Amino acid sequence: MVDIKTDITIRCPIQKVAEYAANPDHAPEWYVNIDSAEMRTEKPLSLHSQIAFKAKFLGKDLSYIYEITELIPEQKLVMKAANGPFPMETTYEWETIDEQTSKMTLRNQGNPTGFSKWMTPLISVMMKKANQKDLIKIKEILEN
Repeated sequence: MVDIKTDITIRCPIQKVAEYAANPDHAPEWYVNIDSAEMRTEKPLSLHSQIAFKAKFLGKDLSYIYEITELIPEQKLVMKAANGPFPMETTYEWETIDEQTSKMTLRNQGNPTGFSKWMTPLISVMMKKANQKDLIKIKEILEN
């Protein structure tokens, strides 16, 4: 089981942080490993929306589809991989610290299967590093 949780404080109002992070069009800008994100269903993002991602992780090209399973504007977004080599759930949570400061939490949970299973410890370490880089990047983008 992989369960990685990272968070960061961003000097930006929660509405701006949540809108930016929840927009799949922005994912390649702030996610280190994501090459593209394409809506497979109608915009705007809503419950059961599907997004096709292309990514690189541990030197492998990955393609997978996430489905939105929970969406509470400016609070929480949960998406689950509907397919792919690594059944994964990704959660974004946003909290207001004050009018100009927000906290964003990024959590990835999943159970590697097949070949990936024995690599779980390495996958966990690499995901943690990638998540930290992703949050630093979104902070940079939103604060500048």
